[in-house]
Amino acid sequence: MVKLKLTIAYEGTRYEGWQVQKIGTGVQQKVEEALARLFPSHPRLHSSSRTDTGVHALGMVAHFEVPKSEWTLTPRKLALAINAWLPEDIRVLGAARARPDFHARFAATGKQYRYSIWNHAAMNPLLRHIAWHVPRPLDLRAMRAAAAACVGRHDFRSFTANPGYARQSTVRHLTRCEVRRRGPLITVIIEGDGFLYKMCRGIVGTLVQVGLGKFPASEMRAMLEKRDRRVAGMTAPAHGLVLWKVFYSKRAAARVTPEAASAPPAG
Repeated sequence: MVKLKLTIAYEGTRYEGWQVQKIGTGVQQKVEEALARLFPSHPRLHSSSRTDTGVHALGMVAHFEVPKSEWTLTPRKLALAINAWLPEDIRVLGAARARPDFHARFAATGKQYRYSIWNHAAMNPLLRHIAWHVPRPLDLRAMRAAAAACVGRHDFRSFTANPGYARQSTVRHLTRCEVRRRGPLITVIIEGDGFLYKMCRGIVGTLVQVGLGKFPASEMRAMLEKRDRRVAGMTAPAHGLVLWKVFYSKRAAARVTPEAASAPPAG
C-alpha cells in the first residue's frame, strides 16, 4: 500500500462539518467522491480533526492509502487531479507521500484555530461568511487579560458543549490564547494539544462578552475552576472559526521521497 497525506482547505458554509453525514453533506464525502474518480479502490480518508457545521479550514490534514498498483501519479499531479473533481469551496492545497506509520489524527501533536471578529458598526460584506460581526466597541485589554487565563493545562468543561457521548477527560493544554487587532478586524488565535466540542467557540464567545463588559476579565479563571458550562459566556457563531494548522513532530511530518512537494491550489 502507498500512504498519501493531503492538506485541505474549505469554506464550511454549505457543509454539515467535515465528517461524512447521514443527513446533509460533509466535506469528507466530497473529497472521497473525488478520490473514487481516481482510484478504483475508493479510498477512505482519515482526518486530523472533525470541524463542526459551518466551520472552515485552511490546514485540515488527512491521509488515505491505495494499492501500489493504483499509484501512478506524482503528489503534485494528485492534488491537481483531486481538485478537478471538487467544488470551488474545497481545495487540496498540498499532497505528499507519507511514512507507513503516519496517521493524520494520532500523530498530531497540536492544532491552531483562528477566530475572526469584525468589530465595527457596519459589517464588511466581503467577510460576512468568515467573521462574526460585533458592532459594539470591545475592550481589548480586558479580552487579552481573560485570554491569558486560558493558557496552560486546565479543565475546560465550562467552555465545551455536550457532545452527546461520555468523555474520558475534559482537561486540555493550551499553549497560546492571543487576541490581535488590525483595524476593525480582531483575530483570536488558540493553540493546544487538543480541543473539546465547541471549546474554541465557547472561549471566544466568553472573551467577547468580557470585552463588552458582561464579565470582568478576572472571572475567567473562576469559570475554569467551576467546571460548569452555565457559568461561562455564550458560544460564538461557527462561521468565524477556521482550523488554521495541524502540528506534527519532525519524524511524523517527514515525507517518504523528495518528490512529494506541495502543489499550489488549482482553480
